[in-house]
Amino acid sequence: MGTLQNLGLAAVALLTASGASADDQPGNSFEAALLEEHNSARAELGIPALHWSRELEREAADWAADLARNGVLQHADVQRRHGAGENLWAGSSGYYDAHEMVGLFVEERRNYRHRAFPDVSITGNWADVGHYTQIVWRDTQQVGCALARGDREEFLVCRYWPAGNYMGQFAF
Repeated sequence: MGTLQNLGLAAVALLTASGASADDQPGNSFEAALLEEHNSARAELGIPALHWSRELEREAADWAADLARNGVLQHADVQRRHGAGENLWAGSSGYYDAHEMVGLFVEERRNYRHRAFPDVSITGNWADVGHYTQIVWRDTQQVGCALARGDREEFLVCRYWPAGNYMGQFAF
């Protein structure tokens, strides 16, 4: 076996020994940055880190492609999401990086108040913090995101399992 092949097998062995699989890892630096930004927000609260999900990533990629094709930012219905939570972002193509995209979700914490959902925002509107609460929802364990480019805009879709933002529950 060649050296690169040995390194690949060693990486898979290390992931397996740590309880993760190669399928649980981001596939590129953009995905790694998305996961890092999510887990940074969770670490601030002492909440366990999310794991990357290739399945959620694939589903997010399908929806992101639809959004880019249609040029409209809208959530997929619950059936199409298979019950997963969903955060959406759109912006001018090529101007934002992963930290800025997810960072906008995380910035919603400035309006967050720690109460049972939906009474979670100092503004009185839970949607003003809904992206943030999904990221830090205590029961959420997996995330998968994808970016698609339309004519002028990029569309980021992040899917979460299990979903968060349940009535009467605290985010963490």
